[in-house]
Amino acid sequence: MKKTIYMMAMMLVVLTACHNATVPETFTKVDKAPKIYPDYTDVTVPVNIAPLTFEWDGNCDEIVARLRAGNVEVVSGGNAVQPSMDEWHELTAQAAGQAISVEVYARNGDEWRGYRPFSIYVSKDSIDPYLSYRLISPSYVAYEELTLNQRCLENYDEEVMVDNMLCGTEIDGQCVNCHNYQQWNPRRMQFHARQSHGGTVISYDGKLRKINMRHDSILSAGVYPTWHPWLPLIVYSTNKTSQSFHTRNLNKIEVFDDGSDLIAYDVEKNEVTNIENDSTEFEVFPYWAPDGKTVYYCSAHFEYLDTIEHSVEVIRRAKEIKYNIYKKSFDPETYTFGPRELVFAADSLGKSATLPRISPDGRFLMFTLGNYGVFHIWHHEADLWMMDLSSGEVRNIKEINSNDTESYHSWSSNGRWVVFSSRRGDGGYTRPFMAHIDANGHGSKPFELPQADPDYHRQFMKSYNIPEFMKGRVEVTPQAFARVLKASDGEPVKYVSTLRTK
Repeated sequence: MKKTIYMMAMMLVVLTACHNATVPETFTKVDKAPKIYPDYTDVTVPVNIAPLTFEWDGNCDEIVARLRAGNVEVVSGGNAVQPSMDEWHELTAQAAGQAISVEVYARNGDEWRGYRPFSIYVSKDSIDPYLSYRLISPSYVAYEELTLNQRCLENYDEEVMVDNMLCGTEIDGQCVNCHNYQQWNPRRMQFHARQSHGGTVISYDGKLRKINMRHDSILSAGVYPTWHPWLPLIVYSTNKTSQSFHTRNLNKIEVFDDGSDLIAYDVEKNEVTNIENDSTEFEVFPYWAPDGKTVYYCSAHFEYLDTIEHSVEVIRRAKEIKYNIYKKSFDPETYTFGPRELVFAADSLGKSATLPRISPDGRFLMFTLGNYGVFHIWHHEADLWMMDLSSGEVRNIKEINSNDTESYHSWSSNGRWVVFSSRRGDGGYTRPFMAHIDANGHGSKPFELPQADPDYHRQFMKSYNIPEFMKGRVEVTPQAFARVLKASDGEPVKYVSTLRTK
């Protein structure tokens, strides 16, 4: 490789970052992009995102970066590039609608190298200020330390919302999961607890309740939820969920249903009813369209041979189970649901579609496509796909996907951003990645959730599960959630043949 030595005169630095870093005057120019972690080269970020920090991905003695936008210049370096909050906001304010130019220099011994500059594009489209997720260890068995956390995306502040350890440990423990909000509203949320202190916890405009949704007329308590956009109504799938462990398959764990239905729950009346309960269909992952008149969901046709136990038969025939996407109409005036309609026949492609999510403008349906089954977060082949509901066009979102798992995804409230879980980093842990989606449904290069320490995710031995955007912070304390969980068995739900309007 031809090397050219350049002498550079230092420009006036408007802002000076950590370690009194300076751009080297003498360096070897390298005509390739710098190898940094996280890879923030040429990403698009919201104007209100927390500072992007990064380090050299490999061995170097020192790294320095010069970031420029308009008349603002920041030089940061040392072991990592970590602009301060004020410096970063100066840069993003200047670059809104344009880009921050980044020059990276790395030193090994006495030799500095300067790499091809790259851009961080700054969209004027802001992102919701909070993100929530479940943090789970990879032990798959010992889940006592599960937490539901919320993170401010405008800085690095992170808080525990629900702490499993406050309710018990070991034989008295439980699993908490499936947090969900009505229209990104942190004052209207729900989550489940299973096993000890089990029940569904609903926070609704300052009132905390624990609901015992088990009833002889429904398959199980509600599992996967979706709030109606404005009515006090939640549609759930009810699931008999199990998991198996593989020793040879690349997908080490298979989570599956051996029975699932759809139910609707009236939050105010504490009433529940079945809306899909065909014994030959596994219905799962409902999601309301923003108009409140359609609910989408996934369903797989499966008929038992009844020659062995059902859970064993599902394991043995797992690769036969392929989910399609359906929808049901809904009348908000009468609370009545229509018959199911096929939206996307994934099985015709030999695939399985899960997790349908509709953009806030109602135009795009994003879903996960895998080879089979329902729990694609464990499938390394799983990718995100998009259907344009106005044209019916379906495509692989190649600009977002990687060569590893892409799964759980959520839209921002303005429809310009998506967050999803990906194993692209090491193949083992899921991390949240975000991408800008333009008006035509095309995505930008995803960027990893920023951290104050860029090496954080390489050392953090938990997976992020079910990332959900929020318009604000959940104010309920972990202690308050724990008290309502431990106080009683929960309010018993009332089963009705049909839901009633007011």
